[in-house]
Amino acid sequence: MKKPQWIIIGLAIVATGLLYKFGSTKGPKVKKEAVMPPMAGKTQPQEITTDTVLALAKKGLTAEQVIRINTLENTISRGDVKNQQLSVYHQLAHFWNDSARLFEPYAWYEAEAARLENSEKNLTFAARLFLDNMQAERDPALRRWKALQAKDLFERSLIINPANDSARIGIGACFLFGEISASPMEGIQKVMEVVKRDSNNVYAQVTLARGAVLSGQYDKALARLESINSRRPGDVEVVLLLAEVNERMGQNEKAIEWYKTSLPLLKNEVLTKEVEKRIKELTTNG
Repeated sequence: MKKPQWIIIGLAIVATGLLYKFGSTKGPKVKKEAVMPPMAGKTQPQEITTDTVLALAKKGLTAEQVIRINTLENTISRGDVKNQQLSVYHQLAHFWNDSARLFEPYAWYEAEAARLENSEKNLTFAARLFLDNMQAERDPALRRWKALQAKDLFERSLIINPANDSARIGIGACFLFGEISASPMEGIQKVMEVVKRDSNNVYAQVTLARGAVLSGQYDKALARLESINSRRPGDVEVVLLLAEVNERMGQNEKAIEWYKTSLPLLKNEVLTKEVEKRIKELTTNG
């Protein structure tokens, strides 16, 4: 993955309080170095199960922490009352976030609580956790697993509120960036359903622009992003995407201008330093 893509991914994660690539924020306390162990073998499996994900996460725990986790997990299987199950899910999520500081099990138990509560707000929150983190995931099997989790949560929220266009766009993004379909068009079509009804939906337009970047259609991405920026100037994600697309097209002077434009919009010190570093690199390399 090229350098500017990490800047965009970092921004997406900051948006939900999960600065997973560049460091910690006020969101979930996930350590930068606390990542899932790689899948075994030279080739990545196409499918992994949640049980495998949780088992891998436990490998880094102390004996005392394993006992704590197993006790809580056994409490879930014995619990018959919804509120008791919710309490245990939240305890498990807090443990993985605050003590172990691993994203995957933290998000999984947040998702399980959201599924049990079945509220649109919590389902969407959990779905966005997976979706935003998935875009920084370099392990294909884990990226696919996260995309499938996000898709399921978005679909559940749509059952509650079929008018939730953000959830529909989120599902499209899962197809586009999560490799859960052989054809990216399946994701594009879902996002286009929203655009046809509301051409001013910025989230939909940005998702389509990012899809165009992914497929190397830089001219299309640039045109869409410039249109968005003319209608809604100052959107930091759009500005950084404009910088990235111009850089990919070899238009470094324009890329530098857009990176500089983004600096007063950034609210995270670490990400600001990354952008400043990129400006310096582009300036030095001409």
